[in-house]
Amino acid sequence: MCGIVGYIGNKDATNILIEGLEKLEYRGYDSAGIAVVNNHKINFAKHKGRLSILRDSLEKNNLEGNVGIGHTRWATHGEPSDLNSHPHLNPGNALAVVHNGIIENYLILKEELIEKGYEFVSDTDTEVIPYLLDYYYNGNLLETVQTVVSKLEGSYALGIIDKNNPDILIAVRKDSPLIIGAGEGENFIASDIPAILSRTRKVYLLENDEMAVLKKDSIEIMKTDGTKVDKEIYNVDWDVEAAEKGGYDHFMLKEMHEQPKAIKDTISPRIDKNGKVNIKEFSLNEEYMKNINKVYMVACGTAYHAGLVGKALIEKYAKIPVITDVASEFRYGNPFIDKNTLMIVVSQSGETADTLAALRLAKEKKAKVLAITNVVGSTVSREADYVFYTWAGPEIAVASTKAYTTQLVSLALISMDIAIKRGTTEGTIAKGIVEEIRELSEKINVMLKYIDEIKNMADNIYKSEDIFFIGRGLDYYLAMEGSLKLKEISYIHSEAMAAGELKHGTLALIDRGTPVIAIATQDKLYDKMLSNIKEVKARGAFVIGVVKESNKEIEKIVDKVVYIPEVKDELSPTLAVVPLQLLAYYVALKRNCDIDKPRNLAKSVTVE
Repeated sequence: MCGIVGYIGNKDATNILIEGLEKLEYRGYDSAGIAVVNNHKINFAKHKGRLSILRDSLEKNNLEGNVGIGHTRWATHGEPSDLNSHPHLNPGNALAVVHNGIIENYLILKEELIEKGYEFVSDTDTEVIPYLLDYYYNGNLLETVQTVVSKLEGSYALGIIDKNNPDILIAVRKDSPLIIGAGEGENFIASDIPAILSRTRKVYLLENDEMAVLKKDSIEIMKTDGTKVDKEIYNVDWDVEAAEKGGYDHFMLKEMHEQPKAIKDTISPRIDKNGKVNIKEFSLNEEYMKNINKVYMVACGTAYHAGLVGKALIEKYAKIPVITDVASEFRYGNPFIDKNTLMIVVSQSGETADTLAALRLAKEKKAKVLAITNVVGSTVSREADYVFYTWAGPEIAVASTKAYTTQLVSLALISMDIAIKRGTTEGTIAKGIVEEIRELSEKINVMLKYIDEIKNMADNIYKSEDIFFIGRGLDYYLAMEGSLKLKEISYIHSEAMAAGELKHGTLALIDRGTPVIAIATQDKLYDKMLSNIKEVKARGAFVIGVVKESNKEIEKIVDKVVYIPEVKDELSPTLAVVPLQLLAYYVALKRNCDIDKPRNLAKSVTVE
């Protein structure tokens, strides 16, 4: 979940490293550091806290040099501190390493190194790497790195520099994202494309167990066993501005307002001129579709919440049982997977470690895997049998918004495709649903105009210590997403409950003034939701209702109400989530929270 950047060329490395880390701070921001080679010496600076602390330090004491590595951290081993910050160096400061991932056998390696006389100064797993490099160093940095990585177990993306080989930067990748940027007279490494996009659009995507030797005028890519690899350059076709705030106060606010375009960009290539779904990336034939015995929907966090909605769509229209599971639990539950199983994995980044592990298990069992992801060339997209890209553009805020809504419309289209191929839904019904999917962009534009109303609601609840979200059916799945958005950026304790379960415990927590967000957009469950709302109102709750615009009678029951345009029940989460996103944003804003970088979290979860 950490961010890595590296540079080799003729320019000042420090400024380029800091510039790159600024674009990667969403991956971790509890500490940051850089190391630069100059005159056969490694100079470094690293500090606990935000990148701005490191930047201020370097303004007073710039580290000169043309080769360097940088890191912004999300702590896994050891609390945030100067000592635990990266880069980590060997005794004597001849070698420096930045690392994203987890070294699972670090305790064994650490004990072995202690027995050899090494003294550790940090609590991290990473520190064993420079010490191993020190122990095995033979003057040839490439050979030494290959020896060391053969002893590492776990996940890692590494950037390594050596004062005795100042014209070389080495990168290694296993289960953690790492790219190589190819420039003119300069080359780069990074965890993600935005870090180097202002410098080059030519990128190599490293696969597992691949490494690269970078010099200022050359890039050599190989397997970690030394086998040469021929790799095509990926040319980035989106612009730098897409990863900038564009005048908005926060990335989250910008990304919420980008949802109409993101949805349009995602669905347009998959709907033909006759209004029929045409998903070229998902080429499973009708015979296979008819033989599918079950679907596993596996994801984490927000993507999991999207998967729950996708489950309902597939079961309703394609008539296939769908089992949803959080990826971190999936492979420990002895899932029944065979060649007639379809697994759908959902991951914004395409690098989510637990989701990747589930994907690989499914492939071992001969199941077909369809990945839904937002990142071209990500590990999930490369390892799945089929990939459906959500064309949401870069999503920088930790709290996902446009990724979620594009995942919802992607799953809606996929469910229609499967249903038509299985013959379980009439073409006229599917065409009507597709037409409503097409209208979602404009309807979200309507929802984004409710800012004043949402701000007013935020004023009513931002001082609360506990907030509850309730719903039934798809509204319950949406309640889970709304609750997550609120808790992760405002730090208010929040729970989502199936409204019918209130009487089985949760009502004990409802007191006078307790905010309850009641989502009631499912027509067939609307009357039952009104009864549940009355239950919490009878206990003194302050209720904000989210309903379709035709249901005005709710105003007699709730304290505040947000209306969404009329839409089919199964598509309502795409609209109803928008006021929940805005509410979370304005509550967090009132509480002076760091909205784009909530505490203890990071954007891309690349460790288990």
